[in-house]
Amino acid sequence: MEKLPQISEAEYEIMKIVWEDSPISTNDICAKVPSVHNWSSKTVHTLLSRLVSKHVISYEQRGRMYYYFPIISKSKYLLQENRSFLTRFYNGEAAPLLSSLLSNAQLSDQDLRNMYHLLDSKLNGGD
Repeated sequence: MEKLPQISEAEYEIMKIVWEDSPISTNDICAKVPSVHNWSSKTVHTLLSRLVSKHVISYEQRGRMYYYFPIISKSKYLLQENRSFLTRFYNGEAAPLLSSLLSNAQLSDQDLRNMYHLLDSKLNGGD
């Protein structure tokens, strides 16, 4: 598997918007950034430039407006991040992670049922 570029938490916030609504204009990205970040349009432009230079997104110019789209898929990026997380914190083993979730997290009955169905499906040859 090819190694994808690392992106910061701030860049990931922008990526979530681009993945959801691409192609998307700079103005629309600025409007969709969660207000908790309180980022100026200049900050958003800087993050977009970083993502373009990392070859994670690209853009096309239409008149005076730039429209951004992802070069890598969200699922491919999340797969790499999940593997990295498992390796870093759980020596690449999923069982200790699941054990930690079950013993320490506030999981609802619905969360537990969903996890059970995912595991059952995987054990029975599903994806």
